[in-house]
Amino acid sequence: MRFVFFFIVLFLTFSTFGQSEQLAKNYMQQGQYEKALSIYQKLFAKNPNRINYLLGLVESHQQLEHFEEAENILKTRISQVPNNAQLLVELGHHFDVQGKTDQARIYYDKAIDSYNDNDVNHAYSLAQTFEKYSLLDEAALIYEKGMEDNPRANFNVQLAKIYGEQGNLEKMFSSYLSLLKLQPNYINIVQRNFSDYIIEDPSNEANVIFRKLLIKKLQQNPDILYNEMLSWLFVQQKDFKKAFVQEKAIYKRKEEGPQGIIDLARIAISKKDIKSATEILNYILDTPASKDMKLTAHKIILKAKVDKGDKKEYKTIVDQYNTVFEEYGKSRTTIGLQIDYAHFLAFNQDNKREAINFLKDLVDREPLSRFQSSRVKMKIADILVLDQKFNQALIYYTQVQNALKNNFLAQDARFKVAKTSYYKGDFSWAQTQLDVLKSSTSQLIANDAMELSLIISDNSLEDSTQTALKIYAKADLLAFQNKNQEAIAMYETILTEHKGEKIEDEAFLGQAKLFEKEKQFEKAKVNYLKIIEFYGNDILVDDAYYWLADLYVNELGEPEKAKELYEKIIFNHADSIYFVEARKKYRTLRGDAIN
Repeated sequence: MRFVFFFIVLFLTFSTFGQSEQLAKNYMQQGQYEKALSIYQKLFAKNPNRINYLLGLVESHQQLEHFEEAENILKTRISQVPNNAQLLVELGHHFDVQGKTDQARIYYDKAIDSYNDNDVNHAYSLAQTFEKYSLLDEAALIYEKGMEDNPRANFNVQLAKIYGEQGNLEKMFSSYLSLLKLQPNYINIVQRNFSDYIIEDPSNEANVIFRKLLIKKLQQNPDILYNEMLSWLFVQQKDFKKAFVQEKAIYKRKEEGPQGIIDLARIAISKKDIKSATEILNYILDTPASKDMKLTAHKIILKAKVDKGDKKEYKTIVDQYNTVFEEYGKSRTTIGLQIDYAHFLAFNQDNKREAINFLKDLVDREPLSRFQSSRVKMKIADILVLDQKFNQALIYYTQVQNALKNNFLAQDARFKVAKTSYYKGDFSWAQTQLDVLKSSTSQLIANDAMELSLIISDNSLEDSTQTALKIYAKADLLAFQNKNQEAIAMYETILTEHKGEKIEDEAFLGQAKLFEKEKQFEKAKVNYLKIIEFYGNDILVDDAYYWLADLYVNELGEPEKAKELYEKIIFNHADSIYFVEARKKYRTLRGDAIN
């Protein structure tokens, strides 16, 4: 019982000390230094060996300009533990606070001289103390000596950050590369840090330094890591042909399959460089890659051609699909390709019935897994929505939901149930489905669900008849059906007949995106500017800033105006989904890094 009582008292004592210290810290942050000093004096008197109490007491005295008291406390402790380098730095900083830089330098040098070359922990704590007071040169020196004297020590992250702050980019990049040699799993973190310096412009100073460093390291030691980082660099610069050269080198050395090359082609397509992507994927078709990889290459090439092709190219695309089917067959192994082909038939060639029959024949002909069957049914349902056969589509989507409970595809099917109900004007049932999806494990589906839910709820409150919302849903359906001109006209009905209603900004945005598709860029610009002018405090303003900025850069040749809009997102809309991309594009236009 006595032991239990002892531990209870000990716990309560530590808890009280912890609360008192936090209170003292709060007073320090609020500038109430007298109150902080009073608490630290009591804490230090009860436990003079706690370094954080001592440093809190010293700082309180310094803030109150009780310099003599602070100095006496530090010197007394140093006399008790003369080799404590951390305290020597604290005493040096104490003189720095007073502007006595020569005296400060004496103690900083003493701290460096006291470094014990056999103690990794000593190196780390001493360097951290220097860093605390932004003494970066001294901190870097200790980290460097620590790694020299202890081959197993790894201070690459700490050194890289310091070199970056000092503007020593080559050393920073080199430290991060050394880290990756030891811990390859840090690759994503390192690349994110590199993104603070690397931009799209290959003549940017950081880009040039990094490229030269990687080439030099490759010449000295042909480690595959340097090929991977060069490939990453060229991708940031959208120079996919140079990235391809590196990916080929990686493929030949790794002997793990050409997945990196496939991924590069996908990135090139996402950046609309179809020519480079086709060259990259044709390489896969000419290599002894697996059948699955070659099918993937065919699928990506054909999908890209469909997305960018016009009606004059459709016959050639059909022939290419059939050539692939002749080589690989129409079986469960080519199911992805067959679904893409059915989409092409329905959405591009308007052969909806032929597309549905093609897919139904696949289901009847092949013994498909639940997942494969569900993918086919999802596409059949999409085509039925395209054909405005909403009830039949809902049956197929519901079958997918029931077949693959909790799977991503099931959540996608639920969202499409909501979207289909929305198209047909059943807003209540759509909202019920969307409420479930707001907590979806897929962030993309959750975001889409939230967006559509807000459109329905916001535009049902002020108009119980939902007249404008019904028109808006029809416009959305027409856009889904690729009937762009009809959709533009439907949005215009809202802008004319429901002027000033809440749905107006949504109509401006939807219409603007279609104007862009139709290459009516000046009209799109006008719509974005209207959102900014009349709805500057509403939820869509960051969308308008972002898409108008892209329009200025890519189509209207006004990069300075784009820069202003990206800047508004960075500084006024930090929670925007466009923040990261806006920041990257802003840095590219400005030609330097934001740190």
